[in-house]
Amino acid sequence: MIVIKSAAEIERMRTSGHLAAVVRDDVAAKVSPGITTMELSEYAGELMKKLGAESAFKGYRGYPGNICISVNDAVVHGIPDQRHIQLGDIVSIDVGVKYEGFIGDTALTVMVGVTDPEVLRLVKTTEKSLEAGIAAALSGKRVSDISNAVEKTVTGAGFSVVRDFVGHGVGRQMHEDPQIPNFGPPGRGAVLKPGMTFAIEPMVNQGGAEVEVQADGWTVLTRDRKLSAHFEHTVAITEGLAQILTI
Repeated sequence: MIVIKSAAEIERMRTSGHLAAVVRDDVAAKVSPGITTMELSEYAGELMKKLGAESAFKGYRGYPGNICISVNDAVVHGIPDQRHIQLGDIVSIDVGVKYEGFIGDTALTVMVGVTDPEVLRLVKTTEKSLEAGIAAALSGKRVSDISNAVEKTVTGAGFSVVRDFVGHGVGRQMHEDPQIPNFGPPGRGAVLKPGMTFAIEPMVNQGGAEVEVQADGWTVLTRDRKLSAHFEHTVAITEGLAQILTI
């Protein structure tokens, strides 16, 4: 069942989304050669506490980190550890914040001194595909119109969309109905209505779309070990353009 939020509930989600965006951007600003992914996660946890919020990820189905940090060929759900960030890495920062009962979910990919044109293009295309998906999230359209807009942007640039992991509804729970795939034909799925809130999150691979979950039960790598990028916003459907809540 898709949960329709009231105007008051969306305002509360706007607050949780803003806090998630603050953490996302502050952590992204600290990404630099030599820092460990665990240090970034610990910083995120401290910042959430200062903001009066908590991690929506830590403890969720046993996940151990404050945030997810996925480097290079890691697609999503990377567990923070003692890995040092290196020059040339791309680092996906995925943040979920819970504040006063509502969740803000957002992600971006940081490039650490990247100069390779193809890697730059991968990250920019992923960000553009998120923008395309949000632009398609209009009242009266259908869920797969979002999916198709993302996929067309990605495949048009010669990259692959991950199919095993998708976007989702979000609100009081981390994962609500409906699922928001990043692929598929338009005109299918639930009709979009004001008050729906989604996490739209393209995961885009430089090579093939296939992925593998690692032995830790969380970290997802590209099967061909080529690079992957990830961007995400929580949005609310309105009578006009979708509103981005994680800003």
